[in-house]
Amino acid sequence: MEMQIATTPFGGRPMSLGLLAAQRNTSDQIAQGRAVDKWQLYKALCEGKTILGVSDRSLAVLSALLSFYPDSELSLENGLIVFPSNKQLSLRAHGMPDPTLRRHLAALLTAGLILRRDSPNGKRYTHKGAAGQIEEAFGFSLAPLLVRADEIIAAAEGIRASNAALRLTRERITLQRRDIAKLIEVGVEEAMPGDWAGLWKAFRGVVERIPRRASLLQLEAILAELVTIRANVDNTLTFKDNTKNMNANAAQNERQHTESNPESYIDLEPALEKAKGALVSPIKTMEPAKGLPLGLVLKACPDIDDYAAAGIDNWRDLMLTAAQVRGYLGISPSAYEDALDNLGQENTAVVIACILQRANHIHSAGGYLRSLTEKARAGELSVGSMVMACLKTNGLASAMAG
Repeated sequence: MEMQIATTPFGGRPMSLGLLAAQRNTSDQIAQGRAVDKWQLYKALCEGKTILGVSDRSLAVLSALLSFYPDSELSLENGLIVFPSNKQLSLRAHGMPDPTLRRHLAALLTAGLILRRDSPNGKRYTHKGAAGQIEEAFGFSLAPLLVRADEIIAAAEGIRASNAALRLTRERITLQRRDIAKLIEVGVEEAMPGDWAGLWKAFRGVVERIPRRASLLQLEAILAELVTIRANVDNTLTFKDNTKNMNANAAQNERQHTESNPESYIDLEPALEKAKGALVSPIKTMEPAKGLPLGLVLKACPDIDDYAAAGIDNWRDLMLTAAQVRGYLGISPSAYEDALDNLGQENTAVVIACILQRANHIHSAGGYLRSLTEKARAGELSVGSMVMACLKTNGLASAMAG
């Protein structure tokens, strides 16, 4: 069946030079013997829909139209016109309402994926010859799909390549995030010289700007920033390696001095009741942190909120943030685990928040935490008193009383 005669739309639908050109180009550009698997082409169209400017619902209508094409391959020799009624088409489009169906048919026409070939009365039907073959058909022409097959396939390949690049960039960002976080933690725990707090804040600043639905260009810019931060972290660690031998003798002398006192961590941080700006006084009973309002803790210790990825809205957020802050304060894993065992997760989180708030007055946060853990073990620590001490230091107690 040949399509060499252009037809005008039925009824009030207007004719245009663009429609005339589309009909002529379609008939002229189909090479003899060209055939394309209709469902493979449809799959490519679904992948490249953003480039081709067609929606999911319109593609559902196109799928219904393709289901009325009897052969698995689109070809000029087999005819390219399907002629279902709107009722039949609606059923195969999962019961789509008629107004919606018409709207999406118009969208497919506008996108140049189908053409109308209207009959004299606007109905869709065929004329068959004596042998039963179709001699003339009126309905929707699928010829544009065959003409644009290469374009559709190229669009799908472009989307696949873009998605692959997006996935690879996301993977690289994930690796950079993991490496930077762990390397900073190593630097802090090993007491290596360097602006670890500054590097951490720069790192978190980049991470928190990552959009939920980021484009490839946005992710590439973020990756470049993370690579720069990673280079700074590596340079800081390398500097430590280069100065290690220079500091060996001093470290050995310090080790000989501290090893003479197995409880030297207490010497690094004065006993709680003697520390400058001490947070608490010894109290014989231990109070559970959950007896304190979280809002009160955050008012007393506002600095910890700066280290939270997305703010602190509940106790779980506080505990997760405190676990991270532990490393930046130089508190060793063993001191932290000992505190967890004796104080519990909530109390430990509050204590770390208080230590962070008074970090300028504390020589060794790790030694201080060990000292507090010993007091808790002896029943002489009150977390509530620590919070109130911070609250008074921040000048908030009088405002709350008023």
